[in-house]
Amino acid sequence: MGGELEYGAGPSRVTEVPRVAVRPGYSVSRIIKGGWQLSGDHGAVKADQAVSDMVRFVDAGVTAFDCADIYSGVEDKIGRFRAGLRRAGGLDALDRIKVHTKYVPDRDSLARLTLRDVEAGIDRSLMRLGMDRLDLVQFHWWDYAVPGHVDAARHLGTLRDKGKIDLIGVTNFDTEHLAELCDTTDVASAQVQYSLLDRRASQDFAALARDRGVSLFAYGVLAGGFLTDAWLGRPDPGLDFENRSLVKYRLIIEEF
Repeated sequence: MGGELEYGAGPSRVTEVPRVAVRPGYSVSRIIKGGWQLSGDHGAVKADQAVSDMVRFVDAGVTAFDCADIYSGVEDKIGRFRAGLRRAGGLDALDRIKVHTKYVPDRDSLARLTLRDVEAGIDRSLMRLGMDRLDLVQFHWWDYAVPGHVDAARHLGTLRDKGKIDLIGVTNFDTEHLAELCDTTDVASAQVQYSLLDRRASQDFAALARDRGVSLFAYGVLAGGFLTDAWLGRPDPGLDFENRSLVKYRLIIEEF
């Protein structure tokens, strides 16, 4: 670890960014800081630099952070950031921060997932993040052909009732299975890929979310950077990228 990082001391340093209500009493900055790129699976990551960047995002008014239990080391980095923020600004500074993590059970365990398994995963995230209650848990299910996603959602609801989770959301669910989960438990949000190149979620999925009171979080809105001036005038890169996410966005361009 490096030396002690400098943290914004109070609200006066924070730029105003529009906030949106996910549910009554729960709002987040309209821009959410993503965390997948901080996983070691996507290239070298310097922990001190990652935490320092989080400080700068908060000072710029971005006070919501997205992560996942399967993003190697990311929950720990956010936990370290939160601990430093509390030391610098106390609970008032910490209360301005929202962390949205994901519960992603192991693919091989889907068919035999129990409440005890789900609780162990949630407890692990609580420990890494240094939280008593998770703000929002976004649930992912690898394979709908394997039964169990409804029971897993019920288990998350049980943990919400126990006070370990505030809100439950989903990530990368389709319309049919989102409806199924909405019939099972209270789903606050759904995270979906959406951009000028990929508008699939704007049809039936968005209509269902509106009818059921589910807030939508869009990721990939700049198609991994392809919809920025960084690629203006550059030659076609083909599919030779450093991580699979860029390959995914490149394939979306092919389909557009």
